[in-house]
Amino acid sequence: MPNKAPTIVRDIMSRDCYRVSSNTSVTTLVKGLALHRLPGAPVVDDRDHLIGFISEQDVLGKVLESAYLNDEPPLVRELMRHEVLSVLPTKSITDLAQEMLGTKPKVYPVVEQERLVGIVTRRDVLSAILKMRGGH
Repeated sequence: MPNKAPTIVRDIMSRDCYRVSSNTSVTTLVKGLALHRLPGAPVVDDRDHLIGFISEQDVLGKVLESAYLNDEPPLVRELMRHEVLSVLPTKSITDLAQEMLGTKPKVYPVVEQERLVGIVTRRDVLSAILKMRGGH
């Protein structure tokens, strides 16, 4: 029996995703993003509630500045964005793809009852759409 093509975000999201706290150093963040091959990460509190998002682009200038001045890199809370585009796990993949046409995030936190339950990337959505069309 063939596998059913994914149709909602829950079908394609990464559940065990990289996340950081607001007290994480930018150095630790950058190492984690590289290790997990992500352009950004959700910022959560101690109960896994989504409180922000931080990307490579958000930290690049400060990392460059702190390297030049030989300063300690800042903490995530100093650079994170508080306004975060997130999605529900029940959102249709095609609806999310339509949304992605107008917005630029490459990573979307998946939130259920204010708690982070995963992330979904543009690449995940593209792969899912190809599977829905019968491509592999």
